Amino acid sequence: MRLPTLLSSFGLITCCLLTMLPLFGSCHPAPTSGKPSLVFMEQFSRLGVRFNWRNVTCPLCKAVFTILDIALLSDANEERVAHAVGEACIRLHLADEQVCREITELFRDDFIRALQESLLWPSEACALLVGPSCGKFDIYAPWNITLPKVPKPPVTPPSPPKPGSPQSRVLFLTDIHLDQEYQTGSAADCKDPLCCRKDSGSPSWRRREAGYWGTYSKCDLPLRTVENLLENAAKAGPWDWVYWTGDIPAHNVWSQTRKQQLSELTVISRLIHKHLGPNVTVYPAVGNHESTPVNSFPPPFIHGNRSSSWLYDTMAEEWSAWLPEQALKTLRYGGFYTVEIQPGLRVVSLNMNFCARENFWLMVNSTDPANQLQWLVHILQASEDKGEKVHIIGHIPPGLCLGSWSWNYYHIVNRYESTITGQFFGHTHLDEFQMFYDEATMTRPLGVAFIAPSVTTYVNLNPGYRVYYVDGNYRGSSRLVLDHETFILNLTEANHRPEAPLSPEPNPKWTLLYRATEAYGLSSLFPSDYNGLMRAFINNDRVFQKFWYFRHKGHVSEPCKETCKTTVLCFLRSGRYDELEQCDLLSGFGGNLVKAARKTLC
Repeated sequence: MRLPTLLSSFGLITCCLLTMLPLFGSCHPAPTSGKPSLVFMEQFSRLGVRFNWRNVTCPLCKAVFTILDIALLSDANEERVAHAVGEACIRLHLADEQVCREITELFRDDFIRALQESLLWPSEACALLVGPSCGKFDIYAPWNITLPKVPKPPVTPPSPPKPGSPQSRVLFLTDIHLDQEYQTGSAADCKDPLCCRKDSGSPSWRRREAGYWGTYSKCDLPLRTVENLLENAAKAGPWDWVYWTGDIPAHNVWSQTRKQQLSELTVISRLIHKHLGPNVTVYPAVGNHESTPVNSFPPPFIHGNRSSSWLYDTMAEEWSAWLPEQALKTLRYGGFYTVEIQPGLRVVSLNMNFCARENFWLMVNSTDPANQLQWLVHILQASEDKGEKVHIIGHIPPGLCLGSWSWNYYHIVNRYESTITGQFFGHTHLDEFQMFYDEATMTRPLGVAFIAPSVTTYVNLNPGYRVYYVDGNYRGSSRLVLDHETFILNLTEANHRPEAPLSPEPNPKWTLLYRATEAYGLSSLFPSDYNGLMRAFINNDRVFQKFWYFRHKGHVSEPCKETCKTTVLCFLRSGRYDELEQCDLLSGFGGNLVKAARKTLC
């Protein structure tokens, strides 16, 4: 039996390919069921591989994975495995040949180290491939954080502030995705996962070309557009503070280096500081694209060159003007921190990569990586004791996290609903939200996770940013979000001057797309208001189609009907991952809502 052939035809290829699949153009991580083996089999069967896993016996499977564990102790076999994965990627047409080879090389060392460090025993791997009769797959088994025994204080429903009360005006930036290789006039419809670049080629007569300020396609932004946004945001100030929830580099995830990632982190951090000024404090969060390989965030017990210290240390250096030393200490440890913004208001910045199913390092241990949620509980209890309100910021919305992580986070939000008065995320590139309800009945709304639209155009969007109006700095302030606005750069107008259609506007205008209370006829944006808005979406399609237009930052080609609508409603309601399973019952659709969500959520 030849070891390289055995390896290439069975174990590591399967794991690597499934790890790589979400990288090519996905914004929402696709929801899956709570049955890993079934999902794995369904996904792999769709690849069209001529291999029937059901013909593999349990003893053979365990023998193969035992050999695999031994084989990966040898550097020579790592080379053979990596080569086999690259060939499989090409033959399965997962991407262009060059992309397949580069991304395999990029992921090889980190993925193999994670596999070596993981708790994936042969019996667990074979439970995944062959079925539960061959073992138990429990890498992502349920787990619980520990809440203090302090009783939950009585809940007082929020009430609007008195007229004339101070408000805080907060700038929110997310998903910038700067592309330093962006090139005006290049092909916007290329074969690679990311276009509008120097190596995208020239457009043929039937294909579109990259515009000066950005492009409606699978393209990210040139530096000039990012800088133009910051110049306009500075003029639109003053800002009380800024939340910035990550994803700085472009989507060329197959060819990134640590040097490039750190360069772009430095460029954007310094541009924000330059344009917004030294008197505005920025509170950043770590996105999933900051690392390379993308989504690769080892837990803190991974040391040496494979750790994330190369990234966190540079973040601490670049953000030291905004964050105190204690916050920088936990940032260097695990990419999260907490800071008092004002007396009575604290921000917690979470590293949501520790909840992401795409982070293959969670194979090592997915139980509260870095003890981040337990740390969050400690912060929230201390804030409750002091009477502080807390805003939580992060990149990936909690409803898109691994099941146990999402359930625990939901449980924490329920326990500290009177303390947590704002949740702010990005990642999806769209303008949306997710609801949180009381766990006892799942009917009383108690929280909203605001999901802001991206700065980048990826995919087929206008560039945009968000402004939040928060109950201000005064005694007794709720610190709740009272309103928000979305501003966009209309690329159709920015790239083509009326008097000279082939020339871009030299000073394009960022315009108000909508203000939430005015657009939806709401008095405030409390959880009860959003729950009422959800009912309006169900009962009044005109209101929903308005939301659909805003969701895509004013650039959408067709309305959202039937399956599309039920899918979106399911997502909006599901601040907890497993709520996707029950959404059809809770929302009264009585049918295929979850099925539709799995099929159409991008």
